[in-house]
Amino acid sequence: MLLSFQHLTSTKQLSREDTDAILKVAADMENLLEKKSGDDRLKGKVLASLFYEPSTRTRLSFETAMHRLGGDVVTADGFQFSSLYKGETVEDTIVVVGQYVDIIAMRHPEAGSADRAASVSPVPFINAGDGPRQHPTQALLDLYTIQKEVGHIDGLHITMVGDLRYGRTVHSLSFLLGLYKNVKFTLVSPRELTMPEKVTEFYREKGIEYREAESIEEGLNADVLYMTRVQKERFADQSEYERLKLKYILTPKHLVGKKCTIMHPLPRVGEIDPAVDSNPRAAYFREVRNGMITRMALLSMLLGKV
Repeated sequence: MLLSFQHLTSTKQLSREDTDAILKVAADMENLLEKKSGDDRLKGKVLASLFYEPSTRTRLSFETAMHRLGGDVVTADGFQFSSLYKGETVEDTIVVVGQYVDIIAMRHPEAGSADRAASVSPVPFINAGDGPRQHPTQALLDLYTIQKEVGHIDGLHITMVGDLRYGRTVHSLSFLLGLYKNVKFTLVSPRELTMPEKVTEFYREKGIEYREAESIEEGLNADVLYMTRVQKERFADQSEYERLKLKYILTPKHLVGKKCTIMHPLPRVGEIDPAVDSNPRAAYFREVRNGMITRMALLSMLLGKV
């Protein structure tokens, strides 16, 4: 199965044909893991895992996905980036690293850094998050989770809650869901953290139904309740972060009589009561495993080893 791109920097570049293909290969990868722990289709291939920002789930799932398929990983994060502290540009770093490896996954705090990296990369490049802008692989794993948990994506009603202004996961997922029919959004946030114009304008351009609210109770009848954390690292004023961080806390009482699937890109910092974890519709830990599965699919597809 061929994708329409060599580098993945944004969900906006994906077509419906791309997402259908990725979801199919992801299902194949899940079946592979159920039968055995993986295979060696990427034997001899090397992934560069470049994380200029701290990461647990994204980094480990990329690296585990590569190992599950028989490949190898070289990694650099934080202070290991001697090139960063010597003043080397992202572009030069990518050109250099591309001489060593077969594929690159990078997280960087600057918006637009992924596009800059992809523009010069000699090997397939995957954006693992560029500041507040995009996180396309999170959106793809969310899409796979929705398909598995809800059973459909066309006709979906999704409520997004929390930090919608800085949350790159909700931006990426919004653009991706624009590929599907009759999707509608309920957007729950404080006025300071509403969905940015770049996303709401996209809804209007696509004729997507959406409404904004400040109460979580207004969004509980959706198919999916997508919770997010208020991101401390995006705030210059920490007092503003403290004021907003626990504006919405999902508890078991909210879910009495409700049938929504509960998702969260994690980590959570108090916005979901741990008592919710036992609810069979709480999908956020299953969502984590789906991340590894979806990234297995992407790595194999971009390297031509489906």
